Amino acid sequence: MSQKNTKIEIISESAAQTEELASFIGKTLREGDVLALSGELGSGKTCFASGLARGLGVSDQYRITSPTFTLINEYPARCKLYHFDVYRLNSYSEFEDLGYEEYFCANGVVVIEWAEKIIQILPDDAFFISFEYIDENRRKIIIQGLKDRLKELARYKGGG
Repeated sequence: MSQKNTKIEIISESAAQTEELASFIGKTLREGDVLALSGELGSGKTCFASGLARGLGVSDQYRITSPTFTLINEYPARCKLYHFDVYRLNSYSEFEDLGYEEYFCANGVVVIEWAEKIIQILPDDAFFISFEYIDENRRKIIIQGLKDRLKELARYKGGG
C-alpha cells in the first residue's frame, strides 16, 4: 500500500447506521470511483451498497440487492452505479472475461462485493472497505484509500 493511502475505522451500531454512513459517502463520490468491499457473509456489504446507492441518488423505486447470480446490477443516479458481487467467481480471470475495464472506465461508480477475490486487478486509487462483526448489530468498518479523499469521508460523525 502506498504512503498516500491511509485508513479510518468507524463502529456502526446498526444496519441503519451503516446505510447512513454509506449514503454520506455516496454523496461525496465521483465518476470513476471504485469501492472494494470485503467481509463475511451477512457483515453488511449489501446494506452498505444500498446506502451508497441512495447517497448517489438512486431512486427508492429500486430495491438494492446483491447481484450474486447476475454478477452485476446497474442503477441510474447522478453517476451510474455498477454494483458487482463476485462471490461466485473462482478467480480474477473470470472477472477479466466479463470485460470489467469497461465499467472501471465508464462514467459511473463501481462497488464490488467480495472484492478480495479480484484484488490483483483493482485500481490503486480504489477505496478498500472491510466489514468485521463485533456482535449481532455492531460492525467495525475500516475504510482505506487515498489520504485526500478520505479527509472528505472523515467528516462523517454518525447518527444514533
